[in-house]
Amino acid sequence: MAFEKEHKILDGYLRDKGLKQSAQRRDILNAFLKTEGHMTVEDLHKIVKRKNPSIGIATIYRALKMFCECGLCRELRLGDGMIRYEHKYGHAHHDHFTCLKCNKLIEATDPEIERLQEKLARKMGFKLQGHLLILYGLCRECK
Repeated sequence: MAFEKEHKILDGYLRDKGLKQSAQRRDILNAFLKTEGHMTVEDLHKIVKRKNPSIGIATIYRALKMFCECGLCRELRLGDGMIRYEHKYGHAHHDHFTCLKCNKLIEATDPEIERLQEKLARKMGFKLQGHLLILYGLCRECK
């Protein structure tokens, strides 16, 4: 089965919460995992409806909340009023640049920035559990 590890993570989460796996949740998870990038609930709903037209948008919201809670995805609030979701499990950490004009989203990694964040956390007496860095500005095309 594709995405076997991710399904096991969700199954364990559902079991711990006393919930059952459903075909709808499975369809939503598969559609989410097959689509890389930063998607809105509406984006995912359009994709899922192709396979299962009976799935409503409220079901997508609930499923994404569960996926975030069990560590499969992350919610991104980028300042444009839209909430986007991206893969978390099995994906390397990265930071985000977001263009204030065209809303382009660019992922970036820099070991030096990560080192500096860890150094700052130690200086502040803070045990870092994770972070989300979003830098706002104008992209190359918009500046």
